[in-house]
Amino acid sequence: MPQSASFPSGHTASAVAFASAVGTALPATAVPLGLLACAVGYSRVHTGVHYPSDVAAGAVLGIASAAAVRAVADRCH
Repeated sequence: MPQSASFPSGHTASAVAFASAVGTALPATAVPLGLLACAVGYSRVHTGVHYPSDVAAGAVLGIASAAAVRAVADRCH
């Protein structure tokens, strides 16, 4: 398991943010990108570089980031 502080998982946050933002804009990509984002999160735990809570927090951060960017983009248009 991790030897240093690794909270939250940045890889998971980035993958989930991308999947959420693009999946919202292009609904046909939502499921495949969501599955890939889940695979990123799983790989972080499986390889032992993150705890499941790190991945869960990264996913929450990614969803919140995508929602914030979409909200700002909607206000600009």
